[in-house]
Amino acid sequence: MAETYHTGSARRGAILSRLRAWYSAETPHPVKRVQFDRPLTPWLFLVPQLAIVVIFFYWPSVQAVTSSFYIEDPFGFGATFVGGENYVDALASSQYLSTATFTAFFCAIVTALSLGIGLLLAVKADKVIRGAPAYKTLLISVYAIAPPVAGLIGMMFFDMHMGPLKDLAALFGHDLRVGIDYWDTAFAVVTISVWKQIPYNFIFFLSGLQSVPTSVREAALIDARSGWRRFKDVTLPLLAPTAFFLLVINITYSLFDTFPIFDVVVKDKPANNPITLVYKVYLDGFKGNDIGGSSAQSVILMIVVAALTVMQFRFLERRVHYG
Repeated sequence: MAETYHTGSARRGAILSRLRAWYSAETPHPVKRVQFDRPLTPWLFLVPQLAIVVIFFYWPSVQAVTSSFYIEDPFGFGATFVGGENYVDALASSQYLSTATFTAFFCAIVTALSLGIGLLLAVKADKVIRGAPAYKTLLISVYAIAPPVAGLIGMMFFDMHMGPLKDLAALFGHDLRVGIDYWDTAFAVVTISVWKQIPYNFIFFLSGLQSVPTSVREAALIDARSGWRRFKDVTLPLLAPTAFFLLVINITYSLFDTFPIFDVVVKDKPANNPITLVYKVYLDGFKGNDIGGSSAQSVILMIVVAALTVMQFRFLERRVHYG
């Protein structure tokens, strides 16, 4: 009897020890906080990054806001305070409003095409079995090209004298005149900008597709026979966080990072070519020597971009499900 009791106690003890071991392994332990001997040490690590942010972001922003309230002498001999006159002149200018309209159109079409084509290529690349590394490398390689070089390559294709795309347009009876005709130039900058941005979107969409669990794909294959329905109901919701991130990045790209492309395409061309707001800031400030007016335009652009970003995170992120 005593032997049976001791045997049962030993078994209960072994079971309890296993449960404790399992609980300690499954229960997350509190993360240890890093302790510094001196309170100034963490600040020393932050100083380089903070210095970069202050010098290259906050200080130029403050300078732009300050300059926007003045009419400055182009030779730097003085400045006259004019209040909000620079803002009124910019918003009342038909040329500025026309540039803003084209910027909105350009941003929407470049973002939509870059995301759509990048997602399509990622879906097709995800199904490739033979030659997949070479196929993906060819699609990604364009991302290594700098924007000014991309603009130069694009202009070689759209050149009025020897560009192959001009000959292609001539087959359809259209005389392609990039740099002279407004909409031909717009078509060229949109094409080059989309071509440059597609590999970036392709990389992220392909990574998102390859992170979808195989079990989820197999369950979707059983549940829905239509490939489009599987993509719409299963794959696309899982890609929502990636798509939202790329949406923000592509809007920022179309507003700011396409500056070198416009500089290559419309530089030294007639003044009736399409430009974006950021390129107009450059033309008025550095070419026209209107420092106050260009500063006011940069502040307006900064406010618009900040409001647009807040709206995206405020309204669109609600529809994004993480995890």
